[in-house]
Amino acid sequence: MDYMKEIKEISAEQAIILWQASRLSLSKIYEKAPEILKVQGSVIGTLGNFSASIGKAKSKKTFNVSAIVAAALKNGTVLRYVAELPEEKRKILYVDTEQSHYHCLKVMKRILRLAGLPDDRDNEHLEFLALRKYTPEQRIRIVEQAIYNTPDIGLVIIDGIRDMVYDINSPGESTRIISKLMQWTDDRQIHIHTILHQNKGDENARGHIGTELNNKAETVLLVEKDKSNGDISNVSAMHIRAMDFEPFAFRINDNALPELIEGYRPEAKKPGRPEEEKFDPYRHITEQQHRIALEAAFGLKEEYGYKDLETALIKAYMSVGVKLNHQKAVSLITMLRNKRMIVQENGRKYTFKPDFHY
Repeated sequence: MDYMKEIKEISAEQAIILWQASRLSLSKIYEKAPEILKVQGSVIGTLGNFSASIGKAKSKKTFNVSAIVAAALKNGTVLRYVAELPEEKRKILYVDTEQSHYHCLKVMKRILRLAGLPDDRDNEHLEFLALRKYTPEQRIRIVEQAIYNTPDIGLVIIDGIRDMVYDINSPGESTRIISKLMQWTDDRQIHIHTILHQNKGDENARGHIGTELNNKAETVLLVEKDKSNGDISNVSAMHIRAMDFEPFAFRINDNALPELIEGYRPEAKKPGRPEEEKFDPYRHITEQQHRIALEAAFGLKEEYGYKDLETALIKAYMSVGVKLNHQKAVSLITMLRNKRMIVQENGRKYTFKPDFHY
């Protein structure tokens, strides 16, 4: 599917109208975006913007976001989150893209209990959508209709932004969904908070969509397991436009609710660059990424000498979101040869075997 066809052309007349409407003037008054979410006085969420939580699997990202929603629901404090939604913006929309109705209901009940509200009946300020069975395109349309047709909406959670696209490494799709977030937040003057997994091998948010989120979000929260105690999750600001806040930590208590750990001090990070897990082209790159990159490289040229192959692979893998230096490219070529995804025939030339078994 060509996602760039989704971008609608506008006429010259429309462009002129938009151009004039977009001009700033010192004679006009532009109000500061209302601050609705804070951590210890640091602003993490304003109306008209979006933010994100990232973390590896089992880091308790959804528990953390449950606390944000609970704070917004009671317009008070939960964990270290303080919410102040305007009276006409008290409605919260929670969108889950990957869990069953049963698990979504557990999250909904947890939010209500955290907010000190009854968990045996619906709350007028919270709407929960379970969109697991739909396609990415359908999910976008459903969420868009909900955002534009829900009165008094102030906060939207999208738990699983990667499920709003078919391919997280598609620049076209990633740009499109991030543009949607920017359009929705601006048009409806709401705040959207999204959740995205991290890469296994480093601290980056996954795929091209992760790169776009890091570039455009006003805050990116990092949720990670404590290195010395796996039952503890700590929260820090990976990226924040406002003043940074002191990291805090929580554990899941006997009532299955996140509970603040007072006096927590994260393990000091070693000076210099963080230690990266050793690059493994088999584990850190998906079969689909390999196939797309190899088809791109060998679509340009049927066979390569070693040096040209290395250059072509660095460029092709970059297009699917994988950054390679010389050392990683050497490791990749070794793995591709071992798996007979590429073979050395014709003297010293390398060719692609598209029928490889991964």
